[in-house]
Amino acid sequence: MLSLVPLMILPFIGYNLVLLTGGFAADWGAPLMSFTMLSGGQWEMTLGDIILVAALLCLFVEILKSTRTSNASVIDHLLSTLVFVAYLVEFLVVKGAATSVFFICMIMALIDVMAGFSVSIRSAGRDVSLN
Repeated sequence: MLSLVPLMILPFIGYNLVLLTGGFAADWGAPLMSFTMLSGGQWEMTLGDIILVAALLCLFVEILKSTRTSNASVIDHLLSTLVFVAYLVEFLVVKGAATSVFFICMIMALIDVMAGFSVSIRSAGRDVSLN
C-alpha cells in the first residue's frame, strides 16, 4: 500500500514546511554546509540544493516504480498526476513557491508523470500477444 504513495510528494512537503517555518523570507541560496575540496575550492550546499537532490532521488525511485505492471500502477499514475497538479497550482498561486527550486521540483513531477505513462504504455504493448 505504501508503494502507491508518489514519492514526489516528499520534496513538496519539505518545501512547504520550510515556507511555513521560514515564511517568504526562506533563503534557498544561503549556504548550510561548506566543504574544502582537495583543489582548495569551497563547495557549498544550500537548502535549495538539498531539496533538489531529494527530489532527484525521489524521481529515480518513481521511475523504477513505473516499470511495474500491475493494476495498482494505474492508481500510482493517477496519484502522481495529482501531485504534479498540486505543484502547478501552488507555483501559480502561492507567492513563496515562485522560486526556481520549486519550479525545478515541479518539472521533476511532470517528468515523473510523463515517464510513468510512457513506460506503462510501452510495457503494456509488449504484454499484448496476438495469435
